[in-house]
Amino acid sequence: MKNTILFLSCILLLSSAAGQYEPTNEKKLEWWQDARFGMFIHWGPVSLKGTEIGWSRGSEIPVEEYDQLYKKFDAVNFNADEWVSVAKAAGMKYIILTTKHHDGFCLWNTRQTDYNVMNSPLNRDVVKELSEACRKEGIAFGTYYSTCDWHHPDFPLTSPGGSVRRETSNLEAYTTYLKRQVGELLLNYGPLVTLWFDVPQEFNAESGQKIIDYVRTIQPDIIINDRTGARGDFDTPEQRVGGFQDNRPWETCMTIGDQWAWKPNERVKSLEQCLHSLIRSAGGNGNLLFNVGPQPDGQIEPLQVERLKEMGAWLKDYGTSIYGTRGGPFKPSDWGVSTHKGNKIFLHILNWSESSHEIILPDLGLKITNCTILGGEALKYRIENNEIVIVFEKGFVRPIDTIIEIEFAGSVMEIPAMDAKPNSLSFMKPITCSSNLKAKWANHLWIDIKSLTNGDWVGDSWHPEENDPKPWIEIDLGSVQKVKSAILYEKGQNIKAYQLQYKKGNKWTSLHKGKTIGSRSEVTFRETGLQYFRLVIEKSDGLPVLYEVSLQ
Repeated sequence: MKNTILFLSCILLLSSAAGQYEPTNEKKLEWWQDARFGMFIHWGPVSLKGTEIGWSRGSEIPVEEYDQLYKKFDAVNFNADEWVSVAKAAGMKYIILTTKHHDGFCLWNTRQTDYNVMNSPLNRDVVKELSEACRKEGIAFGTYYSTCDWHHPDFPLTSPGGSVRRETSNLEAYTTYLKRQVGELLLNYGPLVTLWFDVPQEFNAESGQKIIDYVRTIQPDIIINDRTGARGDFDTPEQRVGGFQDNRPWETCMTIGDQWAWKPNERVKSLEQCLHSLIRSAGGNGNLLFNVGPQPDGQIEPLQVERLKEMGAWLKDYGTSIYGTRGGPFKPSDWGVSTHKGNKIFLHILNWSESSHEIILPDLGLKITNCTILGGEALKYRIENNEIVIVFEKGFVRPIDTIIEIEFAGSVMEIPAMDAKPNSLSFMKPITCSSNLKAKWANHLWIDIKSLTNGDWVGDSWHPEENDPKPWIEIDLGSVQKVKSAILYEKGQNIKAYQLQYKKGNKWTSLHKGKTIGSRSEVTFRETGLQYFRLVIEKSDGLPVLYEVSLQ
């Protein structure tokens, strides 16, 4: 241990000069992008309460009580090998563990504070056991480390939610503490695939970059995210799939339920929602870091395990269209996304309408040598007007994702990203509403009216205000279009009566009256020429939440 402390001291001195160290190893970043799918784990004494890690300190749970939970933390069924086996069964290629969240509790045998797992009844180095289990099974291991620390007396902000400023603090001393802890993680449990920082608060781009430079004095090839205060190597959209981005790596972090830490009786996302999040991430050229929150006894909840294994079963059959691919070259559309590698493009048809029978793509100027349903039937296609038109019959539709594999005579890897024709008339069209929940970031979920026409029906959503008696949304198609159906996606099943309308002159006229919507409802009506469309929610048991509205 003396050698470790001496080395850490030398590293701290070296780190004062920023920007002089090697950049991230491109091969490691390329491997990480090829992997596409990882497991996030949020766990700690807060699981005893079933509330959110870090954020419930000083809000749902008084600070004094929260900080004493570790004295009862005895996860008798914790088994690192089982966690890794679940990740492998899911088809995940790496694991990121929250070694220290905003509450300051540490899951390893740190020498920097007594507020750690070795002083709990569990008395086991969780980071050591999990890192060893990962290496044994060929899973890459990385660590989450909260940049802020609402428990540490030197950090300027404290709970609830980092909203209270301490009367006295010392950010310089805290930064030294942070570097020493990160040094322990790198030296004692590395090499790590990534260091995943979070919530920089008092750290800016300059001080955040100094942390990154320090880390790279120990492990030059490590991948670091964008939450030290500096940009790091990749972006981290949270609880929503990121947009298409092929000029900088990114990774969506998302929960399998609604909360990061374990929550009793929590809803688990459907298999379709889980897989669509992964597929859309890959199609946007990003990764998915999918979170589980183990129970107080250390086991991952059985329903979460079951869902992850279902994802793994799907990936065994169709993983060739995800692993090792890059997003595009066709940008995400309302019908789905595309991925590509070598001389093949995979079209992931995630949304299909009874009224649509073709996929229309820009012609790449390369000869098509084969066009099939992945692992199945050949598809008819034609080239006309500089477009590839793929004829898609109803009988070809597969549950969750219908994958079309197009093989070309040459490589498609250098083709620039391009737009593909959407199937819906409403894709990315302007939309307004009677009210929008004021909190854009509520319970770690992104809420925005624009999400209703962005083609994503599993992540972003729209919530009206709670006091809105008859919420409505209105879509402007830009010009008069012939519309004959609408596909509606609801979160839950609170809506009990609704009406679809169009604007005729200055009057709203009914197209359809319905009751429930649920996860997906395709409504057909007489073909009508319209520019302005409205959905009115007339009755709802609880707050109505919509994912998507697609007009055909």
